[in-house]
Amino acid sequence: MVDLGKTMLDGAILSAIASVFLAALLRFNPRLLLQDYPEDIQHRVAPKTEQEKRQSLRVGIPFLILLGAVPFISTLALKRQGGAAASFPQLFLNAFGVVFIFNLVDLLLLDWLMFCTLTPGFVVIPGTEGMEGYKDYGYHFRAFLTGTVFSIVAGLVIGGVVALL
Repeated sequence: MVDLGKTMLDGAILSAIASVFLAALLRFNPRLLLQDYPEDIQHRVAPKTEQEKRQSLRVGIPFLILLGAVPFISTLALKRQGGAAASFPQLFLNAFGVVFIFNLVDLLLLDWLMFCTLTPGFVVIPGTEGMEGYKDYGYHFRAFLTGTVFSIVAGLVIGGVVALL
């Protein structure tokens, strides 16, 4: 049986760490996340500079490691807790759930509340003030659907790896 409380707690931990990371990154330089902005905003500004591309890579790799490490550790702990009784579906659902909770928090809190509703100045790229993309809830929902597919794939991979350990 899936430990929903554990999955939700670990998903909340991932969400808190990743959300703080992303908010800090936006405060530092929102252009580092330019690829995640709506198309009208991306087309209004110059492409990332070589320095911004390097910075994006330097922060993007640790972020991706975080997105994989927390559900992996959570799922490994679940297996160790359940021993041989931990089935692949349980491991998959835990890993999927941890990543999906972040995906949902990203949509509701970061994208819809912060980006679309409140739109604080630090998320606005200079020269794009007042653009429609900042209020495009549909854009972020479509990204959430992509994140859901990512959550499924991550759940399958992490659940499979942990099942084999």
